[in-house]
Amino acid sequence: MLEVLAALSLSAAVGMRIALPLLLIGLLYSDDLWANVPLLSQIPPPIVLGVLVSWSLIELLCSKEPLGQRLLQIVQLTVSPLVGAIVGMTVARTTQLDASLSWILAIVGGLLAFVLHLVQVGWAYRLRGLPIWVIFIQDFLCVALVLLALDAPQQGGLIVLLLLWIAIRSSTEWRFWYERQSSQPERHHPRRTKQDPD
Repeated sequence: MLEVLAALSLSAAVGMRIALPLLLIGLLYSDDLWANVPLLSQIPPPIVLGVLVSWSLIELLCSKEPLGQRLLQIVQLTVSPLVGAIVGMTVARTTQLDASLSWILAIVGGLLAFVLHLVQVGWAYRLRGLPIWVIFIQDFLCVALVLLALDAPQQGGLIVLLLLWIAIRSSTEWRFWYERQSSQPERHHPRRTKQDPD
């Protein structure tokens, strides 16, 4: 059970940032850098380290600007399912779980990371860009979830459940917001009389 919570914590961290969780996994939890990480274990560690450090800096710096946010959201939304699956399989390999369970963790981890990125993109669209304080909270949560993943997976799992609750509430709120823009007769077809265009 703790392995599942650890995988969910790492996948939620990937739902905030892509490269930073992989970098922290390699630096903090691996005696042999990225030996248990699928795909990355096939690439020489100096190259992986250089790419992850560079991409982590891009994520941390560019996410503070509106144009950087948009570009990062496109890349992160595309890559997050793959990286979420990678961190799920990493936990399974590190804890030597069955192959079938490792694939389940990979699928769930990929879906979780994708959903969290999708929620961020939705809020950025509705708010015309995320506020800077939200970006700093994302950075903090990303690092905290990685640190909690293997040291305190139960607390990390609680944070993941809270993030999922926020995602569900957000989707419900978006639906109501979208429907409120239509007149009463067109409530079931809000795009016909939409006041705020997509």
